Amino acid sequence: MQENSKNKFNTSRYSQYRGVSLIIVMIVLAVVSVLGIAGIQISSLGEKSARNDRDLQIAFQSAEAAFLDAEYDIRGPVPSTRRTKFGDDLSNFQTGCGTGDNAGLCDSVSSGLPPWLTVDFTKTDATAASAFFGQFTKQPFTAGGQGIQPARLPRYVIEPIQDSAAGGTARNRSEENPSISYRVTAIGYGPRDDIQTVVQGLIRP
Repeated sequence: MQENSKNKFNTSRYSQYRGVSLIIVMIVLAVVSVLGIAGIQISSLGEKSARNDRDLQIAFQSAEAAFLDAEYDIRGPVPSTRRTKFGDDLSNFQTGCGTGDNAGLCDSVSSGLPPWLTVDFTKTDATAASAFFGQFTKQPFTAGGQGIQPARLPRYVIEPIQDSAAGGTARNRSEENPSISYRVTAIGYGPRDDIQTVVQGLIRP
């Protein structure tokens, strides 16, 4: 009788230990699962961050390309009909920006806001006020196709402005007062339309 009682006691203690071990294993598994999920989330965030940085770099390089295209547009060599628009006569620079052969040429006299803030850069038809890359320089640019590239062609606008270093006004140019300079605002796109970067600078011919 005493032996049976002892065996029952040992069996009971073994069952308790086995129950405690199961709880410990479950806790360890839960901790490992949480760490695994956290690792996956961190890895996913890192991938998204890298992808966003890449897309922004593509948009920035696209905008820089448009800025250089605008500089080439201003300084030439480009078709003579376009090159003459950057001489003494600034009548081609229109309020609200021109279209067609005068696309991208904006008069900076205005309504309180600079033209580049009022131009709709998403417009791409014949009434678009901004010029697209290669429109007048005939330079090639790949966009909107497959792979990692800009979703659309970058665009730019050009404004004649007063050059504070030279004095005078943009519409009062002469040999004694060579005050004309051009402010170029270019927008570039990433692999999606909603990823955009703007580059702005001053060009003195």
